[in-house]
Amino acid sequence: MPKRTEPDEVDEMLAQWRAEVPEVDTSPLAVFGRLHRAFDRYQRQLTRVFSRHGITVADFGILAALRRGGAPYRRTAGDLADTNLLTTGGITQRVDKLVQAGLVRRERDEDDRRVVFIGLTEDGLAATDKVVHEHFPNENRMLAGLTATERAQLAKLLGKLEQSLDQAEFGG
Repeated sequence: MPKRTEPDEVDEMLAQWRAEVPEVDTSPLAVFGRLHRAFDRYQRQLTRVFSRHGITVADFGILAALRRGGAPYRRTAGDLADTNLLTTGGITQRVDKLVQAGLVRRERDEDDRRVVFIGLTEDGLAATDKVVHEHFPNENRMLAGLTATERAQLAKLLGKLEQSLDQAEFGG
């Protein structure tokens, strides 16, 4: 395992920017540079787990949304799109793949035939549960260097960062 050193690569980039353009406040790089690097590492570790189960991170997003909603483990494509921050077209492509794999099925609403639900099959439920039992322990390993208090603080700060990003994007 590579040992992290201080100053790290982001610190070095910040020093280089200060030397080249001292009049520009490049301090956001201290947050966003590390956030980006952490996210890249997180994605690689998720991909390793999910690929062992023949699914992608996006596939798991759909399966997890269905599973955590509880029985009967079904939602509309619109609900899934909202939950996964995708368009219904993006959901359709992913669902097609999951249908072919036998993990989900499409069901028409009995009262309104225009409504189509996406639901976990028995195989999909079993597969999702198997992945969940590997995925969350994997995430806990990734956070092992933080205490419970630090995890709570980081979660709170990331929530504030999301609000700040929303304000910057939507002018609120």
